[in-house]
Amino acid sequence: MPLALWALTLSAFAIGTTEFVIVGLIPTIANDLSVTLPSAGLLVSLYALGVAVGAPVLTALTGKLNRKWLLLALMSLFIIGNLLAWSSPNYEALIMARVLTGLAHGVFFSIGSTIATRLVSKDKEASAIALMFTGLTVALVTGVPLGTWIGQHFGWRATFLVVSTLGIIALIGSFILVPNNLKSSPSASIVKQVSVLLKPRLLLVYAMTAIGYGGTFVAFTFLASILESVSGFPQSSIALIMLVYGVSVAAGNIWGGKLADKVGPVSALTTIFTALSGVLFIFYFTAPYPLLALGTVLIWGAFAFGNVPGLQVYVVQIAEREAPHAVEVASGLNIAAFNVGIALGAIIGGHIVDQYSLIDTAWVGGIIVIIALLLTRLSGWLDNKQTLVTA
Repeated sequence: MPLALWALTLSAFAIGTTEFVIVGLIPTIANDLSVTLPSAGLLVSLYALGVAVGAPVLTALTGKLNRKWLLLALMSLFIIGNLLAWSSPNYEALIMARVLTGLAHGVFFSIGSTIATRLVSKDKEASAIALMFTGLTVALVTGVPLGTWIGQHFGWRATFLVVSTLGIIALIGSFILVPNNLKSSPSASIVKQVSVLLKPRLLLVYAMTAIGYGGTFVAFTFLASILESVSGFPQSSIALIMLVYGVSVAAGNIWGGKLADKVGPVSALTTIFTALSGVLFIFYFTAPYPLLALGTVLIWGAFAFGNVPGLQVYVVQIAEREAPHAVEVASGLNIAAFNVGIALGAIIGGHIVDQYSLIDTAWVGGIIVIIALLLTRLSGWLDNKQTLVTA
């Protein structure tokens, strides 16, 4: 694989770290900036909304720009956003920094896959994309717990300074290694993207994605706070628990992909959503007991992100049938749906924490995942009905 691809992978690692490390830092930030936990939870929501808006809208608006220089501009915006977070004097400035960084995130992953395929021969395109997205997985396993540890020992601002440094290294690597004459793919216009949103079957899958993925974030957004306040873990152990969770997520993501390949996305998602809702309900009861809570978190991680491969495969399958002219657009909008789910999950979780208690986020998240399960079964029934009609 060319060295330029490793620069993209490092960029993905830095971006993945800054997106999810906030979960481990929420109690620290809330205490330092004298805001409530629900207010700190908005740092997750608004970042995700930045990604959701940035991915489809800004990608369409920047379609004619040189890919390399757009990549460099995005990484520059990412660095500026993290430096603003590092130097934020107050909560409002930190919110602005998170939104800016989210916008860069959305466009980066929209164009990153295209750039990765342009760096290799045709027979290595899938491997190139997989390597770039490995940066996200590694961020969950190592970047998030390490960033959490840095924030707890040197202050949360130090985490964003370190991420900025990673961004600068990735920027320099991209400037030196990424060729200037990359062939651009025609960018999907906003009109074409809206046309995809008029397809009821695709809207159903987007709802499955937003609700099923978002249900996890009702509780996951406040996981560090739950582990400290409900389970009684010392703050110093949260980074290690996030490491365990990250390893479980990585394994679950691989398992979820294999399951979707083996039994089909609808059957795989039925299994995963059923298990995920069950784990969230169980966590409500095990959270007060440290060892049981740790075991539940480990199992939770395996299912929390295991739905991602199945949802992505399924939206492509539906798009190939319902909107064959815009399969890539449909796939990209599903990434936006993931982030809408994160945003809504964090907002709902914040409301639960504000009105009820931290641990109530677990059973509420479980109920939301059950709604996604019902939508999945509905979509599967519609698939079977359409197969009978065409037969």
